[in-house]
Amino acid sequence: MSTPITPKLNQGLAFANLNTLADKIAYVPGGAGGLGEAITWGLAVLGARVVVGDMDGGKIDRLVASLRAAGHDARGVSFDARSVPDIGRSVDAVCDHFGRCDILVNCVGIHREQTILEVTEETYDQVLSVNLKAGMFLGQAVARKQIAEGKGGKQVHLLSVRAQLGLRGKGYSAYCSSKGGLLMIVRQHASELAPHGINVNGVAPTFVYTEMIGHVVNDPEFKKNVIGRIPLGRIADPKDVVGPVQFFCVPASDFVTGQVMFVDGGLTACQ
Repeated sequence: MSTPITPKLNQGLAFANLNTLADKIAYVPGGAGGLGEAITWGLAVLGARVVVGDMDGGKIDRLVASLRAAGHDARGVSFDARSVPDIGRSVDAVCDHFGRCDILVNCVGIHREQTILEVTEETYDQVLSVNLKAGMFLGQAVARKQIAEGKGGKQVHLLSVRAQLGLRGKGYSAYCSSKGGLLMIVRQHASELAPHGINVNGVAPTFVYTEMIGHVVNDPEFKKNVIGRIPLGRIADPKDVVGPVQFFCVPASDFVTGQVMFVDGGLTACQ
């Protein structure tokens, strides 16, 4: 049996840059939302130059000003995630300013709760247009730029445990189907883009303390039941999601693609 060859590595040089985003350009559509803002900060503190994309120009301006005040290189771009041409325009704006787009972290998402007996076509289409279709075409627009640049890249999509689990007692048909579809987009895009050195992964949290879960925290009985199903015994904080997103963006994850990390306190391990 042959003996495996161990490369002679300079330990310091080999591992020193595994967790840095120095000089990387990161586009965060949905970056002015509660979770998106935390993720934007998480990328900036690792050295990335960030572009915040959102519909709310006021929120963009406030976040960009805060980032710049802390010494980070940040810009904003307003766009409508329901419009494919506008998605393309936003990605063009990132590259027009910084010359390229190394990283996409798609934080775009909405939730409209209606039971199966109440769901309207309008609501269903609205949720899928933002949660699923926007993810598809953000990934496409950034991939075109990354392929043209020829230096690979990273793409991360924010999913949810609802990509895999239904939810009793709530009207989540539109939300669950949109996130389940986005999970498969992650896997398919990873398969197609791997030859170009582009990694595509997903981060799937359970409930996170943001504005979007007001319907949970304002219902004491439902909140108690949710926490009771999570082995770690609490609802996630935005910073719990930032670390996994950082991992999928830094060089440490260069050999990881097509994967979904469930950030759920153990929920999917036992359900």
